[in-house]
Amino acid sequence: MPRFVLVKERVMPGHIIVGGQWGDEGKGKVIDYLAEHVSFVARYAGGSNAGHTVINDYGEFKFHLIPSGIFWPQVTCIIGNGVVVDAETLQAEANELRSKGVDVTRLQVSERAHVIMPYHTALDRLEEKARGGDAIGTTGRGVGPAYADKTARSGIRVGDLLDPDRLLPRLKEALRNKNAIFTKVYDAPPFELEEVLGQCRQWAEILRPFVAPVEETLRQALRDGKNVLVEGAQGSLLDVDHGTYPYVTSSNPTVGGALVGLGIGPRSIKSVTGVYKAYTTRVGAGPLPTELDNEVGEAIRERAWEYGATTGRARRCGWYDAVAARYSVNVNELTGAILTRLDVLDGFHPVKICTHYLLDGQTTDQFPSSPFTLARCEPVYEELPGWDAPTAGLTRWEELPWEAQRYVKRIEELLGCSINFISTGPHRQETIEIQSFID
Repeated sequence: MPRFVLVKERVMPGHIIVGGQWGDEGKGKVIDYLAEHVSFVARYAGGSNAGHTVINDYGEFKFHLIPSGIFWPQVTCIIGNGVVVDAETLQAEANELRSKGVDVTRLQVSERAHVIMPYHTALDRLEEKARGGDAIGTTGRGVGPAYADKTARSGIRVGDLLDPDRLLPRLKEALRNKNAIFTKVYDAPPFELEEVLGQCRQWAEILRPFVAPVEETLRQALRDGKNVLVEGAQGSLLDVDHGTYPYVTSSNPTVGGALVGLGIGPRSIKSVTGVYKAYTTRVGAGPLPTELDNEVGEAIRERAWEYGATTGRARRCGWYDAVAARYSVNVNELTGAILTRLDVLDGFHPVKICTHYLLDGQTTDQFPSSPFTLARCEPVYEELPGWDAPTAGLTRWEELPWEAQRYVKRIEELLGCSINFISTGPHRQETIEIQSFID
């Protein structure tokens, strides 16, 4: 009889950061702040449709692909297999970092990651234009079509770019199918094989220095007890499975996407933390129950400069939606939360939190699966007193006005998990650390 040896389970130090709302929660600043205490920062999903803004001693940066931990010299930054890579965007970001004296040799890219091809970008824009008034509001950067090809098993991976013998037949087949769509469906010109092949050769040289077996690197790091910070892009409510489909992104920003997108298992994870703004925003189409289409919403937008880092589009703004926020707590099984942009609400009287929805005359605290049902939901608000004393730049809980403390505690109660950090500004040091979750 074979003997089975029980392996003693030990918690490995993986820490996942996810967006708790519709994206744009300030994850870039959060990752940059937390990365001081880790050895690896790994991005697991999305593409150049993400926009993470980081402000520190090196300057202000808007990242679309490179993980926000790149500024810490002890950190190895990883772009995982779940990301779709735009090689030219990656090169532009790397060049900007080099020009500011930042070492980018610590960046690694999975050879399993898929590549955004030129026909993906063209198709993305044609499809969005064809939708007319029903447009989803994509960034037009080819991310959705790249993921579609990945699922259809016709995508081009980073490893394919580095192997010309493998690339050529795959590219010929892809262009045969895509050119039929361009010419017969959209009456658009086809892509020429030699032109695309030439671009692929250029991209291979851009990516070659960064390509590494990142999945095994991460697994070994976790086994060795090294802290790994997992960086999410977009937000949980844009998840292709669990978000407000079809007004969603093309990947899984929720916690499950982190495991699939990096090749690690659930026993590697010690904490899952959601990042939330102190209010709610959304870019593009889709329902937003607490949207303030008035002077209050405009005041929040202008004070916080709520314009997309990727597209520059104005974000729709509203009061904090605890129903949606609590849903993302449950989907991700959050162990804690981080609250950002609290200072934006300085001087608003009162401040409001949506605690329930009114749907067809009945109150509910459930987030509906259908966006068309969500669009019929009316917010039920709880009003709390606002505060006039400025919170911008504060670094200690005791310094917050009692009204701001009450607002944070009420959000914590409605979420059902502790708020570990509060961001009071865009710079690293503008942070209130209530409880650290990274040893």
